Amino acid sequence: MTYSLPIPAPLNAKAGLATYIQTIHAQPILSADEERDLALRYRRDGDLQAARRLVLAHLRYVVRVSRSLTGYGLPQADLIQEGNIGLMKAVKNFDPMRRVRLMSFAIHWIRAQMYDYILRNWRMVKVATTKAQRKLFFNLRKSRARLGWMKSDEVDALAENLNVSPETVREMESRMSGADIPFDTDDRGDDDQLRVAPATYLQDMRYNPETLATRSDDESTQQENLDQALISLDERSRNIIRRRWLDDDKSTLHELAAEYGISAERIRQIEKKALGVMKNKLVA
Repeated sequence: MTYSLPIPAPLNAKAGLATYIQTIHAQPILSADEERDLALRYRRDGDLQAARRLVLAHLRYVVRVSRSLTGYGLPQADLIQEGNIGLMKAVKNFDPMRRVRLMSFAIHWIRAQMYDYILRNWRMVKVATTKAQRKLFFNLRKSRARLGWMKSDEVDALAENLNVSPETVREMESRMSGADIPFDTDDRGDDDQLRVAPATYLQDMRYNPETLATRSDDESTQQENLDQALISLDERSRNIIRRRWLDDDKSTLHELAAEYGISAERIRQIEKKALGVMKNKLVA
């Protein structure tokens, strides 16, 4: 099954969210036997129409889950679209022989898809990167006892409840309390609400004279060290290294083997030994 099953009209300006919700609630609810029969038809025979009926009958539950996640400031329509993808993934992986209702299985796929969307879009800068931070992100808002910064005992209690360190709780609270700042200055010309954007004070160091001079010195030093390391090799090894690593048109082992009248394996051994000698010279 692909994730492009024909479902009721997409959430767009023409259909509207209210019309979409009304349409999916008009879909019939499946009994346990009907659900199992459709799931078996899809799993055994690849019947996409059976999969489509399973998806259509459960779209109402995606809307229900989306309502519990609207507090993150993201459009409910987008959450529903993501949840629909999770539902279709669940239908694809559902095993009717386990005798579990599809919704009991699909709810985890739907939530996971919505959670991932929220983490990717809640802020321009990603706020949760580790497993502990992802857990905190969805628990911190509903676990805080008051508005504003949490007290020390509240931090400790939440950390113990979620099995994370207090430092992780404080870091996530700080991230969630911050706000995105546009890089460019707002050009609306409102002096009363003027905000200094990073573009006005962050320097572009790419063309800074000091940076360019330092980079040039580093490149010169690296080239001198490389030349000294090459000089320490015998003529054959030096030629092999140059043609294998430094020339624009690099030679193969077999080309060098034919030129020197030895095997490609012997060329590889010479190359490996020469690289070892050069490494010792460069790190000395």
